[in-house]
Amino acid sequence: MSIEQLKNKLPDYAKDIKLNLTSVMTEEGMGDLSQKQIYNIALSVAYASKNSFVIKSIFAEVSAILSNADIHAAKAAATIMAMNNIYYRFVHLISDKSFSALPAKLRMNIIGSPGIDKIDFELNCLAVSAINGCGMCIDSHTKELIKAGVSKLGIQSAVRIASVLNAVSTGIEIALNSPVMKQEMVS
Repeated sequence: MSIEQLKNKLPDYAKDIKLNLTSVMTEEGMGDLSQKQIYNIALSVAYASKNSFVIKSIFAEVSAILSNADIHAAKAAATIMAMNNIYYRFVHLISDKSFSALPAKLRMNIIGSPGIDKIDFELNCLAVSAINGCGMCIDSHTKELIKAGVSKLGIQSAVRIASVLNAVSTGIEIALNSPVMKQEMVS
């Protein structure tokens, strides 16, 4: 599987998503991000999508470029943000602000020592947090990225990758669960 095969599985109603997918997976389409950063973000987002077809396709595309440490960090970013995004979204949204004064008591050592460049891991976490809709985490990771010198264009690019791959996952899920399209996906 690859990005091309993934695009070919998207139905006609997802034409814009196909075109966007081509763009967000290249340095030319993603301002201020390296190809390795793009692939790291894409893999983290694929894991966060929980869509096996998207995961396999993205992994096939990026595995020749990413190291084992990068792949481990992509899995770690998707997993740790699955926990943090729920917890910190709760703290942010609950009207009783006394909850924010309570210690989280959640282990998250991977954020401090991800095994890859800290900026790359922060980009992964930001992209996953954008998908999961946690404002506190989005703010926190954006602040860290800006402090580290990442441009606003680079930050926007990470979120663009997340948004397009989220749409790819949605399109694939619709196709897999639509009686008419399901037969086409199997063949």
